[in-house]
Amino acid sequence: MSIRRVVPDLPAGDPAAAARFYTELLGFELVMDQGWVVTVASPANPTAQVTLVRPEGLQPELSIEVEDVDAVHAAAQERGEEIVYPLTDEPWGVRRFFVRDPAGHVVNVVSHR
Repeated sequence: MSIRRVVPDLPAGDPAAAARFYTELLGFELVMDQGWVVTVASPANPTAQVTLVRPEGLQPELSIEVEDVDAVHAAAQERGEEIVYPLTDEPWGVRRFFVRDPAGHVVNVVSHR
């Protein structure tokens, strides 16, 4: 299993305003803006990212991009892990599912299509 990046998913009532903090103060670059979710990344290390999400329903606290999300999903099912959002192809180009870790954190496990 190959992990490509790990990104904190922070709640933000106004994701664009929160993104300005990271871009203007810390030098991150805007790499995704869906309105309700914004991701900023380091220009020197594009896998160093922060995602800012408008809280709506079930929200992950952490995203882990893996090489093969289907394999991780199958392993989670086999282990009896609590999958709280089904394996889904999202319109913005990712395939993902949410799983709850033993401490209760919701983790977004994702691959780009």
